[in-house]
Order: sequence, then C-alpha cells, then structure tokens
Amino acid sequence: MLDIAEELNRWVGQGRDFAVATVVEVGGSAPRRPGAALAVDADGTALGSVSGGCVEGAVYELCAQALRDGETVLERFGYSDEDAFAVGLTCGGVVDIMVTPVRAADPVRPVLAAALAAAASGEAAAVARITGGPRELRGRALVVRPDGSYEGGFGAHPELDRTVAAEAGALLDAGRTGTLEIGERGSRCGAPLTLLVESSVPPPRMIVFGAVDFASALVRVGKFLGHHVTVCDARPVFATRARFPEADEIVVEWPHTYLERTSVDARTVLCVLTHDAKFDVPLLKLALRLPVAYVGAMGSRRTHLDREARLREVGVTDPELARLRSPIGLDLGARTPEETALSIAAEIVANRRGGSGASLTGAHTPIHHDGPGAPAGTPGPSWCDEISAERPTSG
Repeated sequence: MLDIAEELNRWVGQGRDFAVATVVEVGGSAPRRPGAALAVDADGTALGSVSGGCVEGAVYELCAQALRDGETVLERFGYSDEDAFAVGLTCGGVVDIMVTPVRAADPVRPVLAAALAAAASGEAAAVARITGGPRELRGRALVVRPDGSYEGGFGAHPELDRTVAAEAGALLDAGRTGTLEIGERGSRCGAPLTLLVESSVPPPRMIVFGAVDFASALVRVGKFLGHHVTVCDARPVFATRARFPEADEIVVEWPHTYLERTSVDARTVLCVLTHDAKFDVPLLKLALRLPVAYVGAMGSRRTHLDREARLREVGVTDPELARLRSPIGLDLGARTPEETALSIAAEIVANRRGGSGASLTGAHTPIHHDGPGAPAGTPGPSWCDEISAERPTSG
C-alpha cells in the first residue's frame, strides 16, 4: 500500500472513500511482492497494481464490493492448469490479497492516513496490519515511527500492540516489508495472528563521483531505480546543473572530503567514475571502510591494477579491497554512456537482490530474489518454533 502512498494520501486529503487491495503473501513466481497494492475509490477510479494485470479485474470488483459492504476480505489467486483462462496468475504463482475498505467512518482510516502521510512526505514509518486470525481483527492497523512510538492498535490486548510495535520497528530499521506471526495476547506462543508489516523509508542514496558523460547517464538510471542521486566533483566547470538536470544534488568539493561529512547507510551505493588516482585513492580508502551497500569504480583492468596497488600502499587491506567492484558493472559489452549506466545499474540490482547476473535462459535459479538476507515478505520461523570477462570502459 505504501508503494502508492503519494496518490492515496491525496485521496485522503480530498475526503475520498476508497478500498485498498494489498498483496500480503506470495508463493512461486508471483509478479508482485507483499505490499504491492491496488486502490479503487467510490467513483471507480483505480490506481496501482497487485499482479501486473493477471487478476486486476477480479481484485477491482473485490474493492468495489468492500466499499459497498464495509467488509475486509482475504482472497487467494493461483493458476489452474485445467483452465488457463480462469482468473489467476499465468506465471504459475500463488498470491494472497487482502482488501480493506477505507471509508470516512471506518476505524482504520485515521491509522492508514497517518501511515500514508508519513510515506508521502518521505518520512520513515511502518504500518502493521492483521491479515490472518479472527475475522473481526482482520485489517486492523498500527503505525510505528523510528523512535518506537506508535498509534492505532488492534483492540485485542495491550501487550499485542506493544509486541507488534517492537517487531515492526525492527523491520522498519532494516527498511524491509515482511510478515509476522504473534499470539493474540502478544505472547510468543498461542493462537497466532499473521500480520503484514510495510516499511516506508527515504529513498536509498546513490552518490556519483566524477561529473563525466557516463555520470550523466548513470544519474538518469539511478533516478529511474528510485535513488536519491548526488553528483560530486571538485571541478566546478563540470559539476553544473546544466549538465546534470536530473540530479537531486550537485556538490562541488573534493570527493573524499564530501564523503567524510555526508550521511551514508547500508543502502547507499557509491559509484566512482573519476578514474583519476588523485581523486580515487583517498576516496576509495574511505569508501571501502564504510558500511555501504556497494562501491564500484570505473576504469580498464590496467587502471584497476594500478589503483589496487596504490590503495594497498595507503593501508587498504585485502578484505577491504574485496568489496570493490572494479571494473564497474556487469559484462554487457557496453560502449555508450547509456549502455555503461545500464551495466552499472544491473550490477547494483544484482548485488542488492543476490542475483548472479547470468542470463535467465537455460538457468535453474529463481527469477525473483530478495537479497542475501531474509527475503522480504516471507515469514521466518515462529517464536514457538524457535523455542522448541572484460567490458569496454572509458578508462
């Protein structure tokens, strides 16, 4: 639901009644992940998607029905070999979708409105909704802030609210969407409730060092992928708004000096396109010691070997050097700035999701990955269970 927060927040501000259908669990090769949503207002206007088209019509009708009768429903859609044209997922997966009415008089509206307002303004927040359990609790929600405070609740037991807030806060800290199973009284065991926790966090940062032609293309791709993109270069003649109109921020400063003072986190990607030792060495010495998601540097293999030797001379260790992606990008045979930007972006996505970068044709690996950690949207064990080849570059 938070993936369409900006538009839904506008609907709330306009006083519109609507119903929102949210993917709460998937199995197999489903096209959308938990948290993906389709919303329909009282006039029949729709926005978002839960399946990329496979079941949109049926879900649209469920939203319209929810607006009429005020009932939260949970529906499963799968694939039928007997009738491939039946309502279902042609990709062979299974998806559970919860449809919740969000009308003016519905108790859940102010809670969801708070979550939507936070997400639409770029603030960090998580919303937890009951998706499995007693019918009367299904769809109830709680919003959690980064400081641990929360609003809303489930009306079942105070300890349930506190426990969910703590667990949802952990998912929010990691920027993840996922499911929880918790006892009705917030205990570790007992009749479980299933909850979907959706996290909304500010866009991940992409910092591009080197205001070169390749950087201009990479800025565009980075924005397309949802990053907050900064271009940094010490040369004011090159680091200009005219050259990088789509960048969120342009910084004229020595790269390592800027990196020392700016905020980074585990989702930040650093792309070093300067391929000039006087910039690269002090910058990469610092970058390879920061807890960021990705560090890549442009240049030929000869440039890389020279850079690696210089980094060792200034004290960079082998484990630190192992984090460096250089030459930057996947082997696509890229030549133009746009092709090279695609190559770099592909490596960033593969690194984030745990993909191999190999062709899917003939492969026997999953199509969808959710990273090397616990997959977003898939439940872990319950608490009760716990108890018992060279690519051409410009370098």
